[in-house]
This record gives sequence, structure tokens and C-alpha cells, in this order.
Amino acid sequence: MTSTVRLWSVACLVMLTSGELLQNGGFESLDHWICWGAGMQCEVTTYKHGGSHAFKASGRTASWMGPSQNIQFVPGHSYRVSAWMKVFADHPDQSVDIMVDITFTDGSHQYEALVTHYNVKASDGYVHLFGVYTAPTKPIQNTRLYFQSAPVPIDFLVDDASVTEETGGHVTIADLNHVIDQQRKSDIHVHVSTASVITKGDVKIRVLQKKKSFPFGTAVNAGRYNANLAGGKYRDFIHKHYNWAVPEGSLKWPFVEPQRGQQNYQPALDMIHRLRSHGIKVRGHNLVWSLPHFVQNWVKALSGNELRTVVKQHIQQTMSKTHGLLEHWDVNNENLHGTWFQDRLHDPDYDLELFRIAHQADPNVKLFLNDFNVVASGASTNDYLEQAQQVKKAGVGLSAIGVQCHFGDEVEPDISAIKRRLDTLAGAGLPIWVTELDVMSADENRRADFYEHALRALYGHPAVEGILMWGFWDQSHWRGEKAALVKGDNLQMTAAGHRVLDLYENQWMTDETHTLPHSGNQVSVRGFHGDYEVHVIYQGTELSSLRQTFTLGKGPHSVSVHVQK
Repeated sequence: MTSTVRLWSVACLVMLTSGELLQNGGFESLDHWICWGAGMQCEVTTYKHGGSHAFKASGRTASWMGPSQNIQFVPGHSYRVSAWMKVFADHPDQSVDIMVDITFTDGSHQYEALVTHYNVKASDGYVHLFGVYTAPTKPIQNTRLYFQSAPVPIDFLVDDASVTEETGGHVTIADLNHVIDQQRKSDIHVHVSTASVITKGDVKIRVLQKKKSFPFGTAVNAGRYNANLAGGKYRDFIHKHYNWAVPEGSLKWPFVEPQRGQQNYQPALDMIHRLRSHGIKVRGHNLVWSLPHFVQNWVKALSGNELRTVVKQHIQQTMSKTHGLLEHWDVNNENLHGTWFQDRLHDPDYDLELFRIAHQADPNVKLFLNDFNVVASGASTNDYLEQAQQVKKAGVGLSAIGVQCHFGDEVEPDISAIKRRLDTLAGAGLPIWVTELDVMSADENRRADFYEHALRALYGHPAVEGILMWGFWDQSHWRGEKAALVKGDNLQMTAAGHRVLDLYENQWMTDETHTLPHSGNQVSVRGFHGDYEVHVIYQGTELSSLRQTFTLGKGPHSVSVHVQK
């Protein structure tokens, strides 16, 4: 972790907690706890984590069965949630969860995981579930907290549970702008000398940014892109407004090889070559996807050494086909939430082998983890940190962590919560890339607010090194118009589109013109990182022979010009 990230994490916003909401969170008895689920057996046991006893739930017939207690969340307030749980049996994709059932004053319910710990095994003993949850802003009548294991109802223990309100740590737009100014900009000094006949007040210096260096990208549908859909407007929008891209689906194994031996990389390669010809860098998504429903049936029929060989051949061939064309690869997509390959091979460390294969196939490509519910929500944030630390420690070529940011339908991104979750993940000491960003709202002005809040929070965190949206056009977006920047056959700009492009191309780009001071010989500008031109204007006319270009990085840059008639 860089010193800047460490200072931001530790010094910028100190978290305070107050007021325990749970009663008898140590489970020294059954007092205050409801045995939630008919036929389930609830008891205290000495097989504890702390204190003298723990709660044991057995005879469960549904995943949601477990100890439950009614508490009260205040709309919009944040809560620090913690507990220790242990399972008594193993099952593929086994998780334990601290859940909540919120009843709103209008009678509606919201069921949500406050914290989830994935891939839990009996041999792990007690595992720690910890996270910070922000309650919905909608008026709340009652909150029921409960513990569960999924997907199967196995016996489990829970102990040392706690829910406390978190106060302080409120992030403002001013806080984010300060970080943006410090992290995304550097000083530009233009030193101007003039002939004796030149009046300094007649000299103006324009510092004009031509290209941004920070990656702002989008997912691209190869079929629509290659077909030059909408009269080329889809393709043109990408070329004009983004400097990074990621194939939405055309490099995924099920698309590349839906049937064994029937491979087709050409749609992806055609798109990648054209994107690169327009100066757009491309990341690869993904080599393997561990969620079972994204594994082809023919792959599911394999096992043992045959499966290992086929996977290795696929990775090697795919990275050979794309050699020199991609900057990144998501290696084992959403492996926190799905472990099909590890389970099929009975090898919990097979994910590390996948990284080794990919790294050996192309040591120059940066390899990523990529997962969800780690920033847009916080149920898996701490679990993801632990996974990143383990993969990093294994030394298998992990370069960065990708965070999907798919915010819920009509859910306003909480900039304070985003900051907290990014702080947590920054603890892995790895760069963070926002790989899949979208928000949802039927009201395009509200959608514009959502995108702005998310983008400011993400761009305003020093550990984030790139942001890619998961689409922008309603006719090519997995979430449709409610997430789109443009809509219709003519790609008509929505309020959300105007807002996002204003950030990208106006507020976060530099274009300043200053008159040379009568008593000085320097013009200074703090500019966003990227490619620049310096224009010298004398008596209203540019002296084109004095134009200079340069690239502004993380350090200051100086330019010298001499003005004469």
C-alpha cells in the first residue's frame, strides 16, 4: 500500500462506534434470541468462540433457519456488524451469512445479507464475519437480524455477535475533490521570457489538455460493434468518449468454445484490433468463470486430469491468440462466489494454479481477481480482502483486484460507504480497478445523480487506478434503459449521459488561459494527468511556432517559451 493510501485510510476519516443494538450477543443463554424456523433445535453449547457458551442451530430444514433477534435500524445510518460462525459439514459453495429482514412502514420487506463468508468448511473452525452496512433511507418499521448457512441447511454455531451504530466517517464532495486534486493532478509551470519590445500584458498562455491518462472505459458488445450498428453511432461513441474498453462477452469461454473443439475468437479479435487502432486499450474478461451456471455442459462432463488439461489448453490458447493485444486478464471470474472448478477437482488451491498457468502464458499481462458485492454493497468486502491477500501471498502473478460496482435498482450510491469499502480492499496493497460500473433509475435525472456520486467516490479514492462502465446504450446494456447514458436508434443523450461526459470531458480535463503577469515570468496551472499542448497567444493571435506538447504525470512539469516579434 502506498503511503498516500495509508494516510487516507488512517487519518482522513476516523470511524467511531456507539450503542450495542444486540442483546446477549455472547449467547451465554437463549435470552432475547428467537429460534427462527419450525422444528429447528436451538441450544447453548460450550463449544464456544468466546465467553462460556455459543448458540447451536441444528435440525434445520431451510437455509434461512437460525437464531434471530429484532433490532431497530435508523434509515440511512451505518452499522458495524460482526459475529463468529462455525459449520459442522462441508458442501460446495457453502457460505454463512448475517442476514436482515427489514420491514418498511408501507408494509414491504427487504431481505439482504449484511455480511457473507464464502467457501466455509468444517475444518475452518470459527470464521469471522465482519462488515459495515448502511440501512435504506426508506422509513423503517422493524429490523430482524438472523443467521443462516446456504445453500444447504447444515448445523452451525454462532458466537460473539455485535451490531453497533457507526458515527463519524461522513464523506463530503469536498473531501473527494481534495483527493482528486491531490491524486489526479500535478503542477504545470510555464516559464516565459519576452523580448524587450513585448508588453507582458499582451501575452496569454493557454494550457490545453488533449487526452486524459486516467482510464475511463466501457464494456463493448462485439456483435454490435463489428456490425457497425446504428449507422456507426455505437462505435463512434466509444471511440470518442472512452480510452479503455473490455469485451462484454466475446472472450468468455462459453462464447469462444460453446461446443468442444468449435472455437471462434474472430469476433473478439476483430473488435480488439479496431479499438486499438483508435488508441483504446483493452482488458480481457475472462479466462475462467467459476459460477456453475456459466460453465459449459461439455466442460461439466469432464473431471480429473482431463479437466485440468483442457482448462490449461484453453488458457494458453486464448492468451496466445490475444498476445500483445490486451493489458489485463480477469483470471477466475467471481471465484469468491463460485468455486465450480475447485470443487470438481477436489482442489481448493486450483484457483492459484489458474493464475500460474496464465502468468506463465504471458508474464506481461496484468492478472486480476474480479468480483461483486464488495463495493456497491459490503456483504463480501472483508471476504474479498482475505482472498486477495491469500492470492498475493502465493506469488502467482496477481497484479490488481477488480471490483464490480453494480448498484441496485433505485439504490443511491453512498459515497461514505464506498470509501470505507475501498479503504478495506486497499489493505491488500494492490491497485484497485472498477471493472463493471452501472447504476439504475427510471428517472434519468436521478440516474445522473447516481452516476455522479458513484464516479466521484471511485475517482476520489487513491487506490483506484481505472474505471470501466458495464455499457452505456439502452439497446446494448444488460440492465436496459434504467442504466443507460444514451438511448434509441440515434443514441440520444440522456441527463445521465450529459452528466457523466461533463465529468469526463469538462470537470476532469484541464483547459486554462492566463495572462502573463506584468511583474512575473511564470504561469502555473494544476492540471489533470494526460497529454497537453501549451499555446502562446500574443495580442489575440496564437504564435503557432511556439506551441509545445508534453505528457503530465505524477510529478510537476515545466515548459519554457520565449516570446518575440
